[in-house]
Amino acid sequence: MKRITAVIENQSVQSNANTLSEQEHSMGQCLSYQKNEAILFPGEGDYLYRVVDGLVRLYTMDNEGNGLTLRYVKPEGYFGEECLSSTSRRYFAEAVTKSVVEQITVADVIRADNPILVKYYAEVVTNLYRSMHRLANKQLRSRIAAELLDLQDSALSQQGEHGEAIVKITHDDLASIVGSVRETVTKALGELSKLKAIEARYGKIALINPELLQSIAGE
Repeated sequence: MKRITAVIENQSVQSNANTLSEQEHSMGQCLSYQKNEAILFPGEGDYLYRVVDGLVRLYTMDNEGNGLTLRYVKPEGYFGEECLSSTSRRYFAEAVTKSVVEQITVADVIRADNPILVKYYAEVVTNLYRSMHRLANKQLRSRIAAELLDLQDSALSQQGEHGEAIVKITHDDLASIVGSVRETVTKALGELSKLKAIEARYGKIALINPELLQSIAGE
């Protein structure tokens, strides 16, 4: 199933969410999910959710049955904001890795009355615009570089022998993130490898030169 990612939350958003999490720690019930397990389906929004551990993907479906990824939520990130506006949820949520999610009632959110939550979602919207800019204006190689940098601090990443970030992702999955196809992405990864920005391995991509990737991403 083709999946096109609109956005992956960046590190600045997580910083603000960390502060919010400390102030609203353990407000609700923590639920555990296995890799690829469904968390939410379209329907009424009754709770706000905070990712405690793991990585969560929010996606919707197009008319052809393809998955359109809206955003990834890292630890201390939130989703389920439709509960705050009493609107129906039109997306799915699934655990990309083994995850723990805290379920928070609307009443608890209102009692918290914390402006940091507003700032958090304002930055989420900013990141959505950034991702749309990538898709509309950036070359494929630049989009790949930007997405790999975004994933380096997610649950899909691990540290290599020399301290480099190694992102566990297939060419197919990366293609779905940047809105392309496997063959084209494989070619672009080959170009990045020749520049010694990355090292493509089986099911993994090592970020050898993050500074060069940042330059290629142009962000």
